Amino acid sequence: MSPIVSVRTLRKAYAGGFEALKSVDLDIRKGEILALLGPNGAGKTTLISTICGITVPTSGTVTVGGHDIQTDYRAARRMIGLVPQEITLESFETVFNTVSFSRGLFGKPRNSALVEDILRKLSLHDKKDNKIMTLSGGMKRRVLIAKALAHEPEVLFLDEPTAGVDVELRKDMWQVVADLKASGVTIILTTHYIEEAEAIADRVGVINKGEILLVQDKAELMAQMGQKQLRIDLAQATDRVPDALAPYELTRHPDGMSLVYTYDTKGERTGITTLLNDLQKAGLQMKDLQTQQSSLEDIFVGLVKETT
Repeated sequence: MSPIVSVRTLRKAYAGGFEALKSVDLDIRKGEILALLGPNGAGKTTLISTICGITVPTSGTVTVGGHDIQTDYRAARRMIGLVPQEITLESFETVFNTVSFSRGLFGKPRNSALVEDILRKLSLHDKKDNKIMTLSGGMKRRVLIAKALAHEPEVLFLDEPTAGVDVELRKDMWQVVADLKASGVTIILTTHYIEEAEAIADRVGVINKGEILLVQDKAELMAQMGQKQLRIDLAQATDRVPDALAPYELTRHPDGMSLVYTYDTKGERTGITTLLNDLQKAGLQMKDLQTQQSSLEDIFVGLVKETT
C-alpha cells in the first residue's frame, strides 16, 4: 500500500543560509499515528508547515494522497487538517459558528449535523453556543481540533497539542486522538513529551537540526526498552575480550577495566549466571557489577546528542 503522505529529499533554506530542513525523506502510512519528537528548533513545525503548504520548500517533493502540494495544491490541502501550536480563535464568536466557518473556507456545503457530531465527539456539544472567550484553555484546544476536522480531512497534523496543559487534560487529549484514529484519520503529532509518544503512537520519528534521525515502530522501540546492560568491573585491566567469551558479544571499555553485557529482560534466561562462571574460567576476576536499563527517552537523548 502506497503511503498517504510521501516526502522526498525535502529541503528548506533561508536567505541567510540557515537550513531548517535537510533532504528529509518520510513516508506516513494511512491510518497510523506518527509521533514526531525533537528538541526546540529541530524542524518539526517547519516540516509540518511545508507539508501543509504554508511554507514553500526550497527543493524536494511532497505528495498527500498522490497530490503534489505545489502543482496540485487545492486537492492536497483539502485532505489535510492542521491544529497549530498557538491558540488563535475569534473570542466573541460561538463554538458552533467558529467550526462551521472553517468548513466553509474549504468550499464545503453547510452541514450542521456533521459539525454537531464533531463537537459531540470532542465533548464540546454542550458548549456549542458559548463564546470562545468563556472556554478554558483545554476546551479551546478541542475547538482547534474541531476546526481542523470540519472539512473532513483524511490527514490531521497536531503541532504540540498538549503543550502547557496539565497531565489529566493531556490524557483526555490522548483519548481524543485514539478515537480519531479509530474513525480512519491519519494523525501526525509533534510533541516534547516522550510519554505521549509511548501512550498513543504507532510509530515514532526523531528529528534534529532538520534531519530525520529515526522512524521506527513503537513496538520495536519498546522492545529496546526491554534491553538491560550489565557492567562488569574487573579487578585488573584486560587488553581484549577472551575468545571463550565471544558468544556473549561483550563490549570492552577503552580502559580495559570493565566489560558490558546486553541482555533481554523478557527472555527466559538472561545468561548472566553462565557468563559469570565463564568469566572466572577465562581468568578474569570480577570486582563489581552494575545494571542499567535503557528507555525511549535514553534512545531519544542519545540520537540527539550524536548530531550536536
